Order: sequence, then structure tokens, then C-alpha cells
Amino acid sequence: MTDTKDAGILTISPLRVPESLDAPDAGRFLDLVRLANALCLADAGHDYLHEEPEEALGFWQDQADWIQLGFLAERDGIVVGAVKIMIAREEGTTTLEFDLMPDPTRWGEGIEDALLAEVEREARERGITTIQTWTLHRPTTPGPRLAPPTGWGSIPAEDRQTRFQLDNGFTFEQVERNSVFDLTGDFAPVERMLADAVQVAGDEYRTVMWTSPTPPDYLDSFAYVISRMSTDAPTGGMVVEEQHWDAARVQRRDARHRAQGLTVSVAAVEHVPTGTIAAYNELVIADDHTGATQQYGTLVLKEHRGRRLGTIVKCANLLRWHELVPESPRVSTFNAEENRHMLDINEAVGFVPASYAGAWKKVLGD
Repeated sequence: MTDTKDAGILTISPLRVPESLDAPDAGRFLDLVRLANALCLADAGHDYLHEEPEEALGFWQDQADWIQLGFLAERDGIVVGAVKIMIAREEGTTTLEFDLMPDPTRWGEGIEDALLAEVEREARERGITTIQTWTLHRPTTPGPRLAPPTGWGSIPAEDRQTRFQLDNGFTFEQVERNSVFDLTGDFAPVERMLADAVQVAGDEYRTVMWTSPTPPDYLDSFAYVISRMSTDAPTGGMVVEEQHWDAARVQRRDARHRAQGLTVSVAAVEHVPTGTIAAYNELVIADDHTGATQQYGTLVLKEHRGRRLGTIVKCANLLRWHELVPESPRVSTFNAEENRHMLDINEAVGFVPASYAGAWKKVLGD
């Protein structure tokens, strides 16, 4: 409980996940979704990251592979901030991720400080030593810049979210670029890039595509390639602990996507001699098909790189998506700034920067 200025008492309480959006206790959950969207809009300067309540609730209700905790900050009976905490259900986990969501119009009233204190308390009680988060930033903010140890990219040094992380003992580890692709534009360059890449890849590779759920024949192979995201993708100085996936976990994920009301298109490249997936790309959208499409995972296994498989899965899925969900105006995706190969593909396809994310880490002391 924190008393700030003359604004009244600030109280922090845990979030109870409702059974449905029209349940009597759903109001506080809807406040969390509202705050998350408001903060993304304020910090990134666009609504391409907007999340629908049904989409959020379906994710929160599935806690088989992640522990998800929420806390709300209230003042005078009004929810003025929230925080979401995620902890992997992996043996020996030493990290947690959190999203801090104070009302952007009330920054500086002590809300963000109280919510961060709740994150640190929860981490210490669970024996977790490292907490990590991300901040969003507009691409055109003037003024001094802050670069991470990777040497790739930068964020505005004087943004309030930058100053808050530094003032609270976090280290700046990585920059991710949020890029968007115009789905209403000319697809001829995408078609040409796909044709050229397929020719370079050769007969050892073939493209396979599906709309979720995952076909039974690909469950094991898809589980393996998703697991490699935690080991093969560039992470800067962030702590990314290896995740374990199997067919059952893929099926749980597919079920969660259905509960969220998501349409998911997967483009993959199969290595013909072994029958295993060598690369994949996912495009996802909520029930409102007029909103932005989100790109989830994109990965080429290290042992298959250099054959333009990343170009194949990106271009093939964009072309399929254009037919599957013609109402969506754009695709939004995030890539580490040091992942120059994937950014080269994005730029050649036609993706342009929309915002940036800063990755932050804090190692808790005794």
C-alpha cells in the first residue's frame, strides 16, 4: 500500500482470472486489457499491437506451461495500473518475465514503482534471481540515444520508460525492431522472391502449409523446431532458458489458440531426406480480421541456414495469408536488431520500421 502526493491511497491486489468476459468478476480483467492496449498505443505510437479481450483471456486461462500472475493497482476505486508476470513451468527456472502497465496518463504518481515492487517480492518468494521486461519506443523520438552492449540499434535515452528502468537497477541488453508489411500493396516482389528462393533451396526441401491445428504427421517435428527458438534466436544479454516441447505441448498450444479465437497460418519447409521441419513462419490474427496480423515465430534451424529457407517461409505465408485473411491491412513482427539476416529478408520483402522495443534485465540481490 502506497500513499502518493494528495492522490489518495494506492492499493495493490492480485488479479482473479474470470471464467468468461461476461462473468460478474470480469471487470478487473478487462481493466488490465484496457491498460495494456493504452500503454502500447502511448509508447509505440500505433495500435498494431492491440489485443482483444477474448484473445487475452484465452491465453490467461491456459496455465499448463506458464504460471501467469496479475496484480492491479487501484486508487479511489479506479484501476490505474496493472502488471503481468510469467514464469515458465520448467525445472530449475531462475527467471521471470513481466509487463508493467501503469495508466500512461498517470505516470509519476508511484503506480509503476508499487507494481515493480510487487514483481520483485514475487520473484524473491519463489527463489527467482533474474527479472526481465521490454519497453516500447517510437521510431522518430528526437534527442540522445541509448545503445545496448550488442552494438545493434538504440532507443531514446530520455523516454520515461528508459529512465525508469535505469533508475531501478535494470541493465539494457538488446533492441528489437517492430516492422510492418502492407498487405494492401503489390505482391509481385514477394512472388519473385519466393520463386528465386525455392530454386536456390533445391529438391531436398519442400514447402508445407497448414492452418492450425497442427497436422498429426508434423506434431513431433514442429515441437522440436519451436523448442529451438530458445536456443537458436539471438537474445543479446537476456537470460533465455531452454524450453522443452513435445507433441502434447503443441496440441495444448493449438487448443489455446482456438480458445483465444485466433486464426493461425503456418508455412514450413520440410527437409525431404529426413522428413523433419527445417524452418517455419506463423501468421496470427484474432476474430477481428480488420486488425493487424501478428507474426509469431520465424526460425530456420542453424544446420539448415544458408539455403534461403527463411525467405521461403516468410514469402509463402504472406501469399497464403493474403488469400486466407484479405481484410487485414498489415503484418507486425519483431526481430532483434543484430539478426541482420532476417532483417535483410524483411526489408527485401517490404517490411518497414514501426517502433522499437528495449530488452531489460535485473539480477536481484539478497
